[in-house]
Amino acid sequence: DEDLHNEGVALLEQYSAVVTGAHPEYYTTPMRDGLRSYLARGGRMAYLGGNGFIWRCAMSDAMPGVIELRRAEDGIRYRDEEPGEYYMEFNGEYGGLWRRLGLAPQALCGVGTVAVGFDVSGYYIRKEASFDARAGFIFEGIGDDEVIGDFGYFAGGASGTEIDAADPMLGTPPHTLILASSEGHSANTKIVPDEIGLNHAALGGDLNPNVRADMTFFETPGGGAVFSVGSIAWPGSLPHNGYDNNVSRICENVLGRFVDDTPFAMPDG
Repeated sequence: DEDLHNEGVALLEQYSAVVTGAHPEYYTTPMRDGLRSYLARGGRMAYLGGNGFIWRCAMSDAMPGVIELRRAEDGIRYRDEEPGEYYMEFNGEYGGLWRRLGLAPQALCGVGTVAVGFDVSGYYIRKEASFDARAGFIFEGIGDDEVIGDFGYFAGGASGTEIDAADPMLGTPPHTLILASSEGHSANTKIVPDEIGLNHAALGGDLNPNVRADMTFFETPGGGAVFSVGSIAWPGSLPHNGYDNNVSRICENVLGRFVDDTPFAMPDG
């Protein structure tokens, strides 16, 4: 991330595909601009985590290795900023959620954070879009009715901790395929504050269908593509059964295609 901040799109252009970690939460403006430019030029990204690209932060050459974060306005917080502290000292930018700045993560990677919970992780169920020919390479070797990720080191499943979902109102591209959505979340996995318009009793995963992770895929006009799983817990399922499992298989399928130089084509219509 620090290299991306300093070098921008030139760093990423060396690679046909990039992979995120489990939790790329804090992004500076140069980092986000670099990633957006890379994808616009035909790069491919596998977002294999959750709660990503959420907060705008700042960095300074005067304090290497330090990020500045101002939790302005909305979002989960462990302290409130005092009056006048919404602007960052490092660069003068207004801090807070990228969503509040008109650049929600859904527009970058297809999904954005909707819920948080740490007791039980869920699993993914394939949706109709997963059988679209555009997504055929992703599910090679995966059964039509196969439950995906009902195992793992993060509370027993591939969907958990902090999870993301698609939302066209926040910029999920209209041609995005929602390949699978998670189920099995408990009452303790709650909708995040920025998704709540009015407090009510059905904010937990046992009652609210919006508590879910969406697995998504979309192509970009430059011949690239983006695949997202929307869950911090996803990488914790990779080692299960000696890496012989459907989470690992999906990752292998996606990355194998993403490093293939054959351009992706935008769907008709």
